[in-house]
Amino acid sequence: MSSTTDLHSHSTASDGTLSPEALLSHAAKQGIKRFALTDHDTTAGLAAAQQRAQELGIELVPGAELSVSWEGKILHVVGLYIDTRHPPLQAGMAILRHERETRAREIGRRLTRHGIDESYQAAKRFAQGEMITRAHYARALVAEKQAKSPQDAFRRLLGKGCPGYVASPGAGLTEAVNWITGAGGIAILAHPLAYGLTRLWLPLVLEAFRKAGGSAIEVVYGRNTPAENRKSAQLAREYHLKASLGSDYHGPRQGGVRLGELPALPADLEPVWRHSGAT
Repeated sequence: MSSTTDLHSHSTASDGTLSPEALLSHAAKQGIKRFALTDHDTTAGLAAAQQRAQELGIELVPGAELSVSWEGKILHVVGLYIDTRHPPLQAGMAILRHERETRAREIGRRLTRHGIDESYQAAKRFAQGEMITRAHYARALVAEKQAKSPQDAFRRLLGKGCPGYVASPGAGLTEAVNWITGAGGIAILAHPLAYGLTRLWLPLVLEAFRKAGGSAIEVVYGRNTPAENRKSAQLAREYHLKASLGSDYHGPRQGGVRLGELPALPADLEPVWRHSGAT
C-alpha cells in the first residue's frame, strides 16, 4: 500500500538521519505529493525543506512535534499548517529546546556514573550541531559498542527505569495547543495508542486534549498494526476529531518504517488537510 500524503517526519534538525533536502528528495521518490516535516520542538529545517519541495513539486506542510506533559504523562502534539514566524510558538519551542539540552547533559552524567564515559560528547557528534535527543544517544552507544542496536540501547540504558533514563521535558497541554492554534495551525495528538495508556487513561487524555483546543488525532501511524489503525479511527469518530496520517519517519533503517507506505484514511473521517482548504 502507498499513500501520496505523509504528515509526520523528522530530519537532522531534530533526531532524523536525513537532511531536510534529502528527506524531501526521498519523499519525491516514494511518490509523495503532500508532506509534513515535523521535527521535535523546532522549525529549523523548514526553510531548506520548502525550497526543495518547490523544486520537486511537493506540497510541504509546515509543522513541528511538541513535547507535552499532562498529569505526569508525556504526550506528543503535532502542529500542522503553522505560521513559523509566530512569536509565542517560537518562544515556547526555545524553552523546550533548552530543557532538552539540560536533559541531554543529565543523561550523560548518569551514563558516566554507570561506567560509560564521554557519552554526551559522542551523542553531540551524532546531533551535528542540532539538539541532542535520546535517539542520538542510542546511535552513539551502538557506535561505541555499548549496545547492539538502538533498540537495545533504549531497553538497557535509556528507557524508563534504566541507568541513563531522565524524564522528558514538556510544555503544558493547553499551553502547547495554544501555541499551535495561535500560529494558525491545527493541533494533532500524535500516535494516541503508543503511550501505553490504560482503558481508563486514554479517554481522559482525549477529553483533556479536546478541551485544550486540540481537534485531530493521528489515525494512521507508521508503527500501528491494522487493528490499531481501526481503533484510532473509532476514537476519532467517538470524540469528533479530524484525522491525520504519518509514518513518523526518522531515516533509513530507523524504526522499520518507510515514507508513504500507509493505508488511506477511512472515507468517513475528515482529513486534517481540510484545515487549509486543500482537497
